[in-house]
Amino acid sequence: MDIRKIKKLIEMLQDSDLTEIEVTEGEESVRISRGSSKEVVYEKNVAPQFTSSANPEVVQGQNSVIDDQSNIKSPIVGTFYRKPAPDKPPYVEKGDRVEVGQVVCIVEAMKMMNEIKSEFSGIVEEIYIDDATPVEFDQPLFKIK
Repeated sequence: MDIRKIKKLIEMLQDSDLTEIEVTEGEESVRISRGSSKEVVYEKNVAPQFTSSANPEVVQGQNSVIDDQSNIKSPIVGTFYRKPAPDKPPYVEKGDRVEVGQVVCIVEAMKMMNEIKSEFSGIVEEIYIDDATPVEFDQPLFKIK
């Protein structure tokens, strides 16, 4: 199923009173459901960042992650991969220069590998997610400066 179709389903779910949508197309199917509130997702994404550091300067920097407009965010729920294959180097490293449209990672959803492209040109300042880690919809993956 095309990533654009999945994004459209997510938008439809957000614009309706429904809590779950399931669509089957041939042998492929997708089920999208949402929790009771966006705050729960926000807390799940932010809470581990605050508990992992006792340094106030680091906590302040991590808090600004949510508000910064130069974050590349996950367009879907899935598993984050920094490399195109286990034996290949990562798409980008901290300090690398990226251009708009450059592939920076893959998010696997339902056994489909979805290339995530940069929406910004600049330098990779931070990589927020470890390789092979689950990610949520709209979760920050990279900070581009």
